[in-house]
Amino acid sequence: MSRKKRIGSHTVYDLRVHLVWITKYRYEVLDKTIGNRTRELVRQYCLNNDINILRGVVSKDHVHLYVFKVLPIV
Repeated sequence: MSRKKRIGSHTVYDLRVHLVWITKYRYEVLDKTIGNRTRELVRQYCLNNDINILRGVVSKDHVHLYVFKVLPIV
């Protein structure tokens, strides 16, 4: 996947973020129904805010996301 990098006078930006959400006490509450709904909400939020998901996993007790935001080059 190629994309443009942000370029400043002396810098080049290519920021990516690894996010992890964990349930309280690592309870396994993200079963099929709640896990699917969580996945839908995260995808919807990212789509509305121009955030690309490179990788993502919804497990029973945590969520991993590797994302980057598409920023306009100025």
